[in-house]
Amino acid sequence: MSIGRQSTGSRAWGEGRAFLDTGGRDGRRSVSSGGPAVEPVAGMLLTGGASRRMGTDKASMVIDGHPSASRIGVLLSRVAAPVLEVGPGRSGLPAVREDGGGEGPLVALCAGRMALRAAGHAGPTVVVACDLPLVTEEVLEFLARYPGGASVVPVVGGRPQPLCARWSAADLDAASALVAAGERTCTALIAQSKAVVLDDDGWTAVAEARVFADVDVPEDLDRLGLTWHRGHGGPAA
Repeated sequence: MSIGRQSTGSRAWGEGRAFLDTGGRDGRRSVSSGGPAVEPVAGMLLTGGASRRMGTDKASMVIDGHPSASRIGVLLSRVAAPVLEVGPGRSGLPAVREDGGGEGPLVALCAGRMALRAAGHAGPTVVVACDLPLVTEEVLEFLARYPGGASVVPVVGGRPQPLCARWSAADLDAASALVAAGERTCTALIAQSKAVVLDDDGWTAVAEARVFADVDVPEDLDRLGLTWHRGHGGPAA
């Protein structure tokens, strides 16, 4: 495994602060002190899971009064460009579907990568799944503007978060090769990546651990203290 682990805490956030004091939302980041421009960062929202354990389409669920995919789509659009959805079109973002559908997040990453290339973006991408009801703009912005060109993957409670991460162009290209070889999970992508892996000290300046909590069953929402009801999007394919 060729992963660069970095325990950086507030230092990482402090070094990244210069990247936050910039104008515009066109995906181009520049250091306000006159440093080099940071490569444009796109956004990808994944909504195509089958949601079998939840019993309803997670992307369409209304959580604390907000449709899940729509809320995250708005947040992602504030920190990245271009931004798209990979899935059935629940967020209001431009949407694409992976061939066949329902083959897992690695296949979805490849479909999104192809669509972004067609739109003229060949750089890094912030990827987030629609089943993170507490994800914040601060976390997505932190990922988008983290210094350097490598992938950035938070680790929360010992668990990597590949679906709330920034993936480099090289790693997104590698995902296509992995899919062609029969891989269907992001574990294989992490294993071959040279990502900056941020442990708890690396992200706590901008988030609590619960921000990364995903929901698979209704009890997960209850444990997070969230109110919810089924949306009207129908089951995800």
